[in-house]
Amino acid sequence: MNRIIFSQPFFLASLFLIALISHSCGGGTNDGRLPTDLIQNPNSAEGTQNVKLPAFEFDKEFHDFGRVIQGEQVSFAFKFKNSGDATMLISNVRSSCGCAVASFPDQPMNPGDEGVISVQFDSRGRRGSQVKTVTLVANTQPNTKQLTIQANVITPESMNN
Repeated sequence: MNRIIFSQPFFLASLFLIALISHSCGGGTNDGRLPTDLIQNPNSAEGTQNVKLPAFEFDKEFHDFGRVIQGEQVSFAFKFKNSGDATMLISNVRSSCGCAVASFPDQPMNPGDEGVISVQFDSRGRRGSQVKTVTLVANTQPNTKQLTIQANVITPESMNN
């Protein structure tokens, strides 16, 4: 009769793997995050009929700062409203450049609530026409929304000409 002999390293590695799998598949804690029952996925087998969704409604989605002196920091507040029928959760905001930094409401927004996405543009080291985008990630459909800022950065020396 053939016997399978397990070596100690193999046995320990197997135990580690089993523990890792059971921990990662378990229903862990919420660790401060928002409950998942606030998020609805309209792209399901049931289709999108009768699914209540949040929706962005911005006053404007593009802002031109005009002429900006190199080194100057300017900001703009994009005002919006949740015009949908469900609670909105903005999970992330990404900018196309480190020179544009955005802040956003990190709390759930009920239908009808209004908010602001503030975008600050740092013109230090920039020159000429600058177009930057800020992408919002939320539980809307589609799940991203893009805002755009523009500036014409001039050097202090060129102002005298």
